[in-house]
Amino acid sequence: MKPMRKKNRIYLSALTYTTEIRIVMCLLAVMFGSCENRDKDFRYKAVIDSKWQDITSMPDLGAYNKDRQEPVDFGVWKAKDGTWQLWSCIRNTKIGGNTRLFYRWEGKSLTDTAWQPKGIAMVADTTLGETEGGLQAPYVFEEEGIYYMFYGDWNRICLATSEDGKEFIRVLNESGTPALFSGPLYNTRDAMVLKISDTYYCYYSAHNEHDDKTFGPQGAIYCRTSKDMKEWSDAVVVSRGGTPLEQTNWYAGDIECPFVVKINDSYVLFRNQLYGRYSLNTQYSSPDPLDFGDDDDRYLVGQLHVAAPEIIKEGDQYYIVSLKRGLDGMRIAKLRFDEVETE
Repeated sequence: MKPMRKKNRIYLSALTYTTEIRIVMCLLAVMFGSCENRDKDFRYKAVIDSKWQDITSMPDLGAYNKDRQEPVDFGVWKAKDGTWQLWSCIRNTKIGGNTRLFYRWEGKSLTDTAWQPKGIAMVADTTLGETEGGLQAPYVFEEEGIYYMFYGDWNRICLATSEDGKEFIRVLNESGTPALFSGPLYNTRDAMVLKISDTYYCYYSAHNEHDDKTFGPQGAIYCRTSKDMKEWSDAVVVSRGGTPLEQTNWYAGDIECPFVVKINDSYVLFRNQLYGRYSLNTQYSSPDPLDFGDDDDRYLVGQLHVAAPEIIKEGDQYYIVSLKRGLDGMRIAKLRFDEVETE
């Protein structure tokens, strides 16, 4: 074998050096690219991902039936026996007072096309301080075998519990009422609870009792936090004003039905403006579960033509349940969250 010539050795050394430089440059590009991606602020936009499917229709309330009755804010959850439960506030009934009561349906699966009506589930108990006909917006979650229902009684957020997810009993405080808290402002309602680490975040709505005839926000989405669902923090404004303020049909209709979903390290707020034919709901995506913008749109990511939506995750699939545009029942569709890079 002939010995390698000197110029060939020099050429190979240069080639090896060049290759090493390229490898180092690639590694640096990957490293800095990864760092750059980590520094980017990603948000999440809700997108309807299937056709809508009706799941419930107008209920028969018997003696409380009324021509103009409407299913409105509702909750959806899986009971202990595996069936799905849907409880809705029905307004404009003959119940008296503020005309509202809870009605329930049951489905064998979340996408069941034949949810069965199960009758009136709950009415206000005035002996416990609840406002006559004032029940609003039930929200239920399960933890360690107990089902917790947060609901409004017109001016307070109240609590009831269940062992099977079907029959609920009010939890009474030291004053003998089911109230957890109320205010600030009027008509405290639309509670939704998200547990983050060991803390419960209760989002809800409230507004001025009377229209002050200004062009500014007259209501807000608030949040209170608790470690035990008994003692709650002071209220914090998490969203109000902004574009939705100009997209509703009454002075505080822009801050209804809050629902928050945690996606990775971000939180998506669904905030309602309109029901019925022109249903409208605005979504915000924020890294802070207590800040979705106060009279600004910096976290606004999209809008959907839905009303009072509930977001459910079954396995790896998200679903959205919304009021039908005729306000005569509920419908369901698949939902996805698209990652959006902020500017």
